[in-house]
Amino acid sequence: MKFVFDLDGTIIFSGKPLSVSMTQALDQLIAGGNEVVFASARPIRDLLPVLPTYMHQYPMVGGNGAFVANGGRILSTIHFDEQTKESIIELIGKYKAGYLIDSEWDYAYAGDEHHPIRRNLDPEHRAENRRLEQLNELVKAVILHSEEPEQMLDELQQLPVVIHMHGSENIIDISPIGVSKWAGLQALGLQSQQFIAFGNDANDISMFEQANHSVCVGDHTDLLKVASEQVLADEGQVIKRIEQFANTWFY
Repeated sequence: MKFVFDLDGTIIFSGKPLSVSMTQALDQLIAGGNEVVFASARPIRDLLPVLPTYMHQYPMVGGNGAFVANGGRILSTIHFDEQTKESIIELIGKYKAGYLIDSEWDYAYAGDEHHPIRRNLDPEHRAENRRLEQLNELVKAVILHSEEPEQMLDELQQLPVVIHMHGSENIIDISPIGVSKWAGLQALGLQSQQFIAFGNDANDISMFEQANHSVCVGDHTDLLKVASEQVLADEGQVIKRIEQFANTWFY
């Protein structure tokens, strides 16, 4: 069976690397003949540092579906078209927004140096923090704060983009139209009803809707509507559930 895992808030917590105990639980799945796939809001660049080196070869979806990687290399990216790119940049200036903008590898960051996103950004210095105008293709945008946030959100919603709101962090996560975790998983060859998914947020809905079974970590209201079951947002409880699956024979 294929198991698809979101990262932050699902199998890693507080932005810390995958724990030894969680790593052992995933290894147990693999030892049982299953396959592990990661599907995160993080770009591949920021997904790698929280995983053991040998897991860098695993299939991955990053940027909520904008990045697809396997075997340790990025296979494809989806970026904003030029008009949408310019519109996003214009709105950033108009509303004096703080942001994290990702290209295929490098990024542009303008925000509080103590923001949680900044602390988790490229910790191994694999990429460069460039000026926004130096990024040729924009793959993903996160608005950290802005003046008149409701008005900015309203204008962003008029663009051909996919928006996810992360309420607890009060940020706006923007991807190109058509991007979703399920679209990324399809690019990796996954088929509907042929995998089990773990997630904790609205950006996991698309893959939960296609999963054979899905586990909501925590109590996200919208995700629970499409989840098969729920576990507490506690690492020990998540590990326990993974171990139960590891001891299950799948036909």
